[in-house]
This record gives sequence, structure tokens and C-alpha cells, in this order.
Amino acid sequence: MRCTHWRRVPLDLAREARERSAAECVDRAVQCQLSTHDDGEHYGLLDDLGEYGTALWLRWHGRTEAELVGRADCPVVAPGPDGEGCCLFAGHAEQHTWEDALEEASCTS
Repeated sequence: MRCTHWRRVPLDLAREARERSAAECVDRAVQCQLSTHDDGEHYGLLDDLGEYGTALWLRWHGRTEAELVGRADCPVVAPGPDGEGCCLFAGHAEQHTWEDALEEASCTS
């Protein structure tokens, strides 16, 4: 399951994110995209960056200041011929996004 922590994007960081990203708008709040956790850093996806295979993330820890970080996309894909790619960044902790989807599907069967 995905982390339930949310963070408002500070106005100065939202402005900077709009300048750095491929899109003209940025969400005002983001949810942590990592697997469920309470401690450590949280990462909310803002947008793809101009260069292929990188994205702009909002990183925060608890109630401390947030910052923008560029991260390369996670290269791992699910097993099988039609393997779904992970939607997180390279080197992330815990599960890949497609593993979360498998876990949710198995709970309903």
C-alpha cells in the first residue's frame, strides 16, 4: 500500500518546479509515493523533467522543510513479457509500485 502522508508544496518551490518541469502547472499538495512508512523521507511526484528518464520530486521528512530533488526513474520492471515499469525513482526503498498493485489485487481474491 502507498504511504498516506501528504505535504503542501510551498509557493516558492511550486514556482521553481514550474520553471524546471515539462508542464506549466504543479499540484499544490502531493502524496508520498513510497510504500507505507512513518519514519524517514517522503517523496511526492511533481512532474517529469525535460530530460528523458528523470522526474522532479518534493522530498520532506516529518514537518521539516521540503525541497525539490531531481531523480532518475527506477529501471526495474515486473517479471513477464508485459512487465509494468516501476513509477518511482532509482534506488527507492521498499517495494516497487507494481508490487503494491499485486499486493492489493491478492487481498481481493
